[in-house]
Amino acid sequence: MNFKILIAEDEYKIREVLCDYFRSKGDVPFEAENGEKALEMAQGLEFDAVLLDIMMPGLDGFSVCRALRKNSDVPLLFLTALSDEEDKLFGYELGADDYITKPFTMSVLYAKITALIKRRQGNMLTGDSLECAGIMLRLSSQRVFAGKKEIKLTPKEYSLLKCLMQNRNIVMSREQLLVKCWGYDYNGESRAVDTHIKRLREKLEEHAECIKTVVKAGYMLEG
Repeated sequence: MNFKILIAEDEYKIREVLCDYFRSKGDVPFEAENGEKALEMAQGLEFDAVLLDIMMPGLDGFSVCRALRKNSDVPLLFLTALSDEEDKLFGYELGADDYITKPFTMSVLYAKITALIKRRQGNMLTGDSLECAGIMLRLSSQRVFAGKKEIKLTPKEYSLLKCLMQNRNIVMSREQLLVKCWGYDYNGESRAVDTHIKRLREKLEEHAECIKTVVKAGYMLEG
């Protein structure tokens, strides 16, 4: 595939395993042993994705993510030993696309990172519109069409649908949807997402079949 992947991880053995695995897949890994080096490399080179360890000495992963998101939408995945929900929500607020918690399997990590890269490539090709499963979003005017019929959505419903379409075939947790559509400071329960999904499905009628509920995980737009 020849993806260029920046791997920022302070533990040498983990970096070595990651780099060897990506090379075996035909990709080109770049190593950074700390946050400062990762930020320097990301600002000087163009990558298809960035893997960031959170707990690095000096400039941590959160700080690198915050700096990168000022001028880049490169797919960014955190490698972390942290499993606390607040840490994950904070990372999503900063602009992280996903997390994987140590210990992890290489196949799952690779599936996550390639899905993020392909999603970004697809979004770059769509221009002013997103289309999937008979649904079309006009991004500049925020108009929504299901088949040939225009659908009137509330801002939250539109944000949810847009997020699901941008992440099609990827399971989005309620927490991820809350952060991306409500913002990190939203104080409501995550079940509020369920209510808006229900209303969104009602308005999309037969086209709502593409929005799948993934038990104990969240939602996914299949297409």
